[in-house]
Amino acid sequence: MNDLVIRSGRIIDGTGRPGFVGDLAIEGGKIASVGGKAGPGRREIDASGLLITPGWVDIHTHYDGQVAWDPYLSPSSWHGVTTLVMGNCGVGFAPVQRGKEAFLISMMDGVEDIPTETLTAGINFEWESFAEYLDALSRMKRVLDVGAHVPHCAVRAYVMGERGAENQPATLDDINRMAAVVRDGVKAGALGVSTSRTLVHRTRDKAFVPGTFAALDEMLGIGRALGEAGHGVFEIISDVTGDDADLEWMGRLSVETGRPISLAALISRRSGMGMRGVMDFIERSNAHGGQMVAQIAARPAASLMSLQSSVHPFSTHRSFRQLMNGLSHEERVVRMRDPQVRAQILNDAPAVKEEQTLAMVAGFQHHFSLGDPPDYEPTADRSILERAKRMGRSPQEVAYDTLLERDGREIIYMPLAYKNYSFDAILPQLGNPNTVLSLSDGGAHCGVICDASMPTYLLTHWVRDRNRGDRISLEFAVKRQTHDTAQLYGLRDRGTLVPGMKADVNLIEFERLRLHPPEMVFDLPANGRRFVQRADGYRFTVVNGEVTFEDGQPTGAMPGKVVRGSGSASRA
Repeated sequence: MNDLVIRSGRIIDGTGRPGFVGDLAIEGGKIASVGGKAGPGRREIDASGLLITPGWVDIHTHYDGQVAWDPYLSPSSWHGVTTLVMGNCGVGFAPVQRGKEAFLISMMDGVEDIPTETLTAGINFEWESFAEYLDALSRMKRVLDVGAHVPHCAVRAYVMGERGAENQPATLDDINRMAAVVRDGVKAGALGVSTSRTLVHRTRDKAFVPGTFAALDEMLGIGRALGEAGHGVFEIISDVTGDDADLEWMGRLSVETGRPISLAALISRRSGMGMRGVMDFIERSNAHGGQMVAQIAARPAASLMSLQSSVHPFSTHRSFRQLMNGLSHEERVVRMRDPQVRAQILNDAPAVKEEQTLAMVAGFQHHFSLGDPPDYEPTADRSILERAKRMGRSPQEVAYDTLLERDGREIIYMPLAYKNYSFDAILPQLGNPNTVLSLSDGGAHCGVICDASMPTYLLTHWVRDRNRGDRISLEFAVKRQTHDTAQLYGLRDRGTLVPGMKADVNLIEFERLRLHPPEMVFDLPANGRRFVQRADGYRFTVVNGEVTFEDGQPTGAMPGKVVRGSGSASRA
């Protein structure tokens, strides 16, 4: 008898082949049979009218802190994610020397907007090496599987101390020691190594994170350590400037080591090539034996601005700060509705000169009311600037009133790199075999971003709801965030619904699948805040053969494990 039988659903198996109706049987945490009529099960679920898919494999998250206190790793687990990979962008919490934990926390705060107070209160550092870190995580219960990169920033600070933290050049001995740490971490089960080479990433004190300016001999030393370990992905976030301007060293390293390189390219005016140039290089490199992919997202990163977020159009106004100081959210809303207060704030101006922040608070041509249901691909005429023109009002007035909607919880949405007010440029990237679906940033940017809903958005927007251009097929969308993401990291035991594979499964009521607007909650340690986003339509989620969620509610099952790479002695 099977442990669990899911009957009569439409099976989208993750391979990309057309869906089909049938049963799925699970025994001993693995898939026993797919399609046709399965034998009896100790528990049976009628999936008539539902999709049966593999669980989502999310490869770009920052739950490195939250994993220490939250067994649910929400909101990702609310969106059908059954395996996630953290330790991206070079930041993480191992290895670490005793007494140096605060520096790693400062990096995570500065780079990923996870409050220092929350991380300090929530993490009990009981490790030094990366192997000890994975062992500590293995002792914790959780609803889904987690894997991690060895973070270069932490390695550099661990090996070089203050010299590493201050971005001083590494000696040959430093490089050899860093390579050994990376090699040992991968052998202990890390899924790869990550690094940050972007000027965007700073510590809480605004210093560049360790490794930002690392010379190529240091990068090659770390990359070759992956080759020696025989496993792992080299995850890189880069401005594509300086030594990275032509990407040549990455291509050579991938060919030499046989290891995949996953590149998050932050294209700007300073970059050596545009995104098309990046994709052309990767295609050429892969044709000569490289294994490079560009990380792409189902929608652009975006700032969410509300009265509870880190920034909004009036957050830098001196009058706003003075009038709202010490008030609760509800009290702020009441005061802002006072005509005299409204006039005083609107007559003020942003007290900031820094170009990027000023663009965020005053770029009304790129500001939109997100709404309910949220609209992430709005047309140009829906911008606050254009609405204000039609209404004969100032954009500041429209922004002010927008923030007060829904009891002061409305969100002004500012998508970044929103070319031609359309996602048309994303579509070719979604279908390009040299890209990988990534960049959900689950667990990060607590006060201004909430993109952990990316897996759900791929299905709702790109498969079902988009009305401004082409869509993608359901089978392709599922494959992109199951089989393809798992394969990149060598996780060949998951990502498809075929006999013998790991029983990670979603049952989805596709027509009812819906994203709620992001909302601010204060449930982190030390009363820390974060944006979360819920979804309707996930009827059941199964991890390792156990039902973890039913109709969005946790069952109490905690089958999640630490995923260790194939180079380690033990695996999840």
